[in-house]
Amino acid sequence: MIAQVIFILLLVSGSVLFTINVRKIIRNIRLGKELDLSDRPKERWMTMIRVALGQSKMVVRPVAGILHIFVYAGFIIINIEVLEIIADGALGTHRAFSFFGSLYNLLIGSFEVLALSVLSGCAVFLIRRNVLRLKRFRMREMTSWPRTDANLILITEILLMSAFLIMNAADSVLQSRSFEHYIQAGAFPVSSLFSGIFSSMSNESLALTERCCWWFHIVGIMAFLNYIPYSEGSRI
Repeated sequence: MIAQVIFILLLVSGSVLFTINVRKIIRNIRLGKELDLSDRPKERWMTMIRVALGQSKMVVRPVAGILHIFVYAGFIIINIEVLEIIADGALGTHRAFSFFGSLYNLLIGSFEVLALSVLSGCAVFLIRRNVLRLKRFRMREMTSWPRTDANLILITEILLMSAFLIMNAADSVLQSRSFEHYIQAGAFPVSSLFSGIFSSMSNESLALTERCCWWFHIVGIMAFLNYIPYSEGSRI
């Protein structure tokens, strides 16, 4: 019950802070001069969908574009898992959506593959920015804060995806041992590759590892949720 109360307080606090941060961005945008944008509504909506949601500007360069799609799309799709985390955290359950059966297994397995793609993509981006030192990342407008901001986002995504995979790896071992409430649910095509690392750990240690990663993942998402408006807002 204590864990549920802490989780709900965290969720409410994070949501309220996010709302405040978004309102600040909206306030800053409204400081600009109003323009009549009522013409060509279809064209304007399609442009917004293509550029803002489709990230069309990022796919101009083939290699960077493909990696960006993996990171962008993967991170968004994986966060569907947050719905289950919210349900588990508020209700005190474990894998609340496991009743979906085969569909649940397919989703978790897909999330793991996407998590690996996000992790790999972010690692490559970090190398491109900080090791290969590509010329376009050394230009004046890409130094100082923009460089730090990009590195913080990439490292955060790597940590979140790592926590997700380690959580599943520990969970899969506990499931195989039929430990307490760790029911047989989910498919783990990626985390199972290194679950052997945890095979010598006791059930209690595994459960602690799984819970620590679970909390790290949701706390990290709440922090990331509130960092993004700050990151984007600083550019407005």
